[in-house]
Amino acid sequence: MARKEEIIVGRRLKTSYISTVVSITLVLFVLGLLGLVIMHAHKISDHVKENIGISVILHENASAADISHLQKTLDIMPGVNSTEFISGEQAARQLVADLGEDFVAFLGYNPLNPIIEVRFKAGYANADSLAVFEAGLLKNRVVREVDYQKDLVHLVNENVRKISLVLLMFSSLLMVIAFALINNTIRLSVFSKRFLIKSMQLVGATQGFIRQPFVIKGIIQGIIGATLAIALLIFSLYTAQKHIPELVAFQDVKMLFSLFLLVIFLGIVISWISTHFAVKKYLKIKTDNLYFY
Repeated sequence: MARKEEIIVGRRLKTSYISTVVSITLVLFVLGLLGLVIMHAHKISDHVKENIGISVILHENASAADISHLQKTLDIMPGVNSTEFISGEQAARQLVADLGEDFVAFLGYNPLNPIIEVRFKAGYANADSLAVFEAGLLKNRVVREVDYQKDLVHLVNENVRKISLVLLMFSSLLMVIAFALINNTIRLSVFSKRFLIKSMQLVGATQGFIRQPFVIKGIIQGIIGATLAIALLIFSLYTAQKHIPELVAFQDVKMLFSLFLLVIFLGIVISWISTHFAVKKYLKIKTDNLYFY
């Protein structure tokens, strides 16, 4: 009979351990998915910003030396990502290809001026930086005008700001929910051992001695749960890349590694804090009240 009870208790402990690990895994997996969404949203927003360029339209009589000097000056500027010189002839050929008609032959001359297309780094692709850049360029004697879509720049930055704010609020809310779920799961696990905790306390064991094995077990559960969550994240990312190959261009190994470390860190810290306070609660409860908590 005693042997049968030991088997039943052992099964319950294993079930409790597995359910705790599964709960931690699922919660950390959802947090990790949110992290992947935020990471890719950031990379995509940077990609969009870096493709917002401006056209520096030059005077048609600008010398090759002046154009070369201007382009080299632009290349070494901290906010500039890349530059491309397009001669009037190249611009005309491209426009003829787009229109399907030879407007140069119709007009009898090429009305297009040479241009330097400038692409900026994401941090500089905003209205204020571009306005300062434009004002500085217009002082150059070879620059005729600076053309870019100001409304588009404002719209992109405004949308990125709104999306970032929404993701920040959602991630904060999810963090609170994740902590509450993992905390409740671990408290239920500790609850099943409340009589053991009180028995150890009654025979003279110190609080630190009683708490230590529970905390260690909680940390181990957090590490296992985080590892499983990372495995699910890698599988999800691999599946997404198979269906959307364009995602490969936005991968950043360092950011992924940082995200995985964050998942492990959260698994350990949340499990440790939850276990610590759960055990502390039952250390302070009076023996007569153990049946009511």
